[in-house]
Amino acid sequence: MDNTVETARDFTSRWHTPPNFRVAAGLVPFKRAFPDTIHVLDVARRDPETRVTILGGGDPAVRTAQSAAFRTAPLDEITTWPFRLAHFNLERFYDGLLRDFQERVMIPWRTFIASQGFTWLRCAPALFISSQGSSSTYHADNSHGLVWQIAGTKSFHSYRDPDRITPVEAAISGEITAEQPPPHSATDRHSIRMRPGDLAWSHVLTPHWVTSESPLAMSVTISHGGLCHQGCYAHRGAALRRHWDANPNEVWLTDLRNTRY
Repeated sequence: MDNTVETARDFTSRWHTPPNFRVAAGLVPFKRAFPDTIHVLDVARRDPETRVTILGGGDPAVRTAQSAAFRTAPLDEITTWPFRLAHFNLERFYDGLLRDFQERVMIPWRTFIASQGFTWLRCAPALFISSQGSSSTYHADNSHGLVWQIAGTKSFHSYRDPDRITPVEAAISGEITAEQPPPHSATDRHSIRMRPGDLAWSHVLTPHWVTSESPLAMSVTISHGGLCHQGCYAHRGAALRRHWDANPNEVWLTDLRNTRY
């Protein structure tokens, strides 16, 4: 069940309600050819804000050594390691690696969703690169995400009916976050296999995990904090706002960073 949303009308009618769905490439006004994955990996791994996790169940000492060497080791070596890399502040690369990203991706996308009646508190991209067999954590984001697969193949896993699987309160508190998803029925799972150029919509506070199925896979997720359509929030987004109203000490603007990848 991964019906593709192909028109703006369909998007505005489905953006707020799970399950996640594919988005037709023709609906999104992206005009940028992304740099080569190896080049992006080489530049991103050297940035101090890049987060890298070495995975695998082998010798912990080996993983520790690989973590220490990741930023300087030969590229053909680190691409054989099981790892996931994330960067949540791509503006740091707007004067170099992603010089025209703002003009050719972010501005057209913001213009498109604004023209459809959407408002938001934050709309910003995050970068993800992983090696074959790697997986993200099992988590739920405090924002909606447009997932853009750029290179390699990944599968984006969630649930057909997340309200039945876990209450929104558990997603808000972060108590569901783990390295692996909990045991569940295959009939409950909803997976979207993504190849280069594919796009998908990930709903706010929907538990999910992502697996990599090619030697290297790279994607960008544009996250939307506080997304609202003509004055209305998604059901789970409204629950999050009620939680922040009741707990102002949590400073709800912290939803603008995803720290659970």
